[in-house]
Amino acid sequence: MRFHLLLLTWALFSFSTLADSRLPAPEAATGWNEKPLVDAHHAMVVTANPYASKAAQQMLQLGGSAVDAMIAAQAVLTLVEPQSSGLGGGGFMVYWQQENAMLTTLDGRETAPMAAPSDLFLDDNQAPLAFYDAVVGGRSVGTPGTVRLMWHAHQRFGELDWSVLFTPAIRLATEGFTVSPRLARLIAKDKHHLVKDPDSRDYFFDSQGNPLAAGSHKTNPQLAKVLRQISQHGPDAFYQGALAEKIVNKVAQAEHPGYLRLSDLSEYQVKERPALCAPYRQYQICGMGPPSSGTLALGQILGMLAHSNLAALGPNSPQSWRLIADASRLAFADRNRYVADNDFVQVPTEALLAPAYLAKRAALLNQSNQALLSVSPGQPLANLNRQGSDSSPEFPSTTHLSIVDNKGNALSMTSTIENGFGSRLMVQGFLLNNELTDFAFSPVIEGEPVANRLEPGKRPRSSMAPTIVMQDNQPLLIVGSPGGSSIIGYVLHSIINILDWGMTPAQALHQPHIIHRGKVLEMEASGRNIALQSAMSALGFTVKFTELNSGLHAIMLTDEGITGAADPRREGVALAAD
Repeated sequence: MRFHLLLLTWALFSFSTLADSRLPAPEAATGWNEKPLVDAHHAMVVTANPYASKAAQQMLQLGGSAVDAMIAAQAVLTLVEPQSSGLGGGGFMVYWQQENAMLTTLDGRETAPMAAPSDLFLDDNQAPLAFYDAVVGGRSVGTPGTVRLMWHAHQRFGELDWSVLFTPAIRLATEGFTVSPRLARLIAKDKHHLVKDPDSRDYFFDSQGNPLAAGSHKTNPQLAKVLRQISQHGPDAFYQGALAEKIVNKVAQAEHPGYLRLSDLSEYQVKERPALCAPYRQYQICGMGPPSSGTLALGQILGMLAHSNLAALGPNSPQSWRLIADASRLAFADRNRYVADNDFVQVPTEALLAPAYLAKRAALLNQSNQALLSVSPGQPLANLNRQGSDSSPEFPSTTHLSIVDNKGNALSMTSTIENGFGSRLMVQGFLLNNELTDFAFSPVIEGEPVANRLEPGKRPRSSMAPTIVMQDNQPLLIVGSPGGSSIIGYVLHSIINILDWGMTPAQALHQPHIIHRGKVLEMEASGRNIALQSAMSALGFTVKFTELNSGLHAIMLTDEGITGAADPRREGVALAAD
């Protein structure tokens, strides 16, 4: 049902209250903030910021779909959480359409400009650039996909008028929002990079050159104008014309100029792909296939763990975490060798998830009760092309949205501009991504081509893992997180906490993390982990206590209704939207 003018007028009027004190205050960027388990009858939203959750909630209450709610929230996040995602980035969306019992995915990942060279991130001596030398400036900018993703999703699954979905963000950008403690802290932390671009400097710092303070009132009239143009003219207002020219000129004239061209923008396409599903006990773990490594790695890890009884071991057992850590190590070894954009590289997805292959990998976990001395990629197929292993420096500045609407449609979407504040280049009030640094910096390693090497038009590998867990052909759990390559471990924990250890979403998201990405065992220094540290060291792991700042957002559907929660580590909010 399409939205009519009367409701539009009501939406514009009612949203004027969003900037006042009745909105829940954004939460601190550091520390631990307990988040409640939220109940709903039919509909719920969980996003990374109270303003965005409120905008999504409003769209659902107006009769919109989960996609309508996502678009409203993503537009607001561009404004209030600019360091993590926005119009200048890309993302992956997993969608369950209840009426047709259909699960699909939309790939809105950024692409490499057609003129970008394969040695983009090598210096004159053919050595990889230092990370921030590669990130800051124009050369790291890929062709943005978020706006096309929102449009494509709306054409397929939207209910409300396109123009209505931008009214919350336009009003907030015009009238102002309150800068959250998290945003203020991250601006101050990144000061030396942000000041390099005049537009970023003018926006994120006051007239005395001080970073925006938490609690300050901020408007963004340039972004309001961009959002208004997109709302009236669709994605062509972004990918063609004056705005596209400004984006290209910014990339070309920046420090370390890039290769983005007008043709890259005008020819960008979202790809609708079949969902990738992997079995785990009586469930199906569904999400994005390549170029995401997220669902594939989750499927591998859980496929190996299915050979063990985690429920009997429990969350306090060192053996539970030995199995989880070593299964993760094995999956990351395969990921770094084989996974990239499937349109450019032969990714042996089915073979990597084949039960016989995972049983063979799981057998390695049961050779002893100690950590594996070493791990290496497996050989899922006999005649795979030889490739070098890489580990691109994927950084954790991303966002996640979990949404269920009143018709039972479910959406899990992770979007990003990659590193915090992306390339640090601002155009008309939004930041451009640095997504090209998700490619391997070296296209060849030890004489072998790297699967995730940069090629024109290619999408860089990602660890984003927007997930819908299915049971009996119905959604059970909608979950995802920011966190770079740590995303896989974060989402894995939430799934095991809920499916194996019987936790509620809130309980699951409040557990201290333990992850292994192939080098060291990383542990949050809190709760259960303090007691586990010596045991994990005794099992043979190199242990490192560190901050693991996930942003998990989970919704669980049960016979009794819907429950959901936001991660206590960030400022996200779960809201019922019945």
